[in-house]
Amino acid sequence: MPQQRSPEPERQRDTSTPPRDKDTPWHAEAVCRRDEAGLFFAPSKEPTAARLSREDAAKRVCAGCPVRVECREHALVQPEPYGVWGGLTAAERRVLLARRRRRTVATAR
Repeated sequence: MPQQRSPEPERQRDTSTPPRDKDTPWHAEAVCRRDEAGLFFAPSKEPTAARLSREDAAKRVCAGCPVRVECREHALVQPEPYGVWGGLTAAERRVLLARRRRRTVATAR
């Protein structure tokens, strides 16, 4: 009886991001550059259900972006008042900023 070979282990894909050139701005590598800006920014008078659906779709794009952290930090430092940046909506960024402020105040005491 011939010996069965065990199947070769599945190779894992390299999902790491190569280091970025210091002269290249982070947004040059943003996945959203290939998408319509309308996915990340609300049209005027957008119904709630449509907004939630659009924001969810934008967050899915952000989830696979190699510069999501840089984008999020940019939006927090600026602060960007509109749109989905780094996987967070404007409301989510306001909550995160408030938490950071409270943490800073608490550690300063």
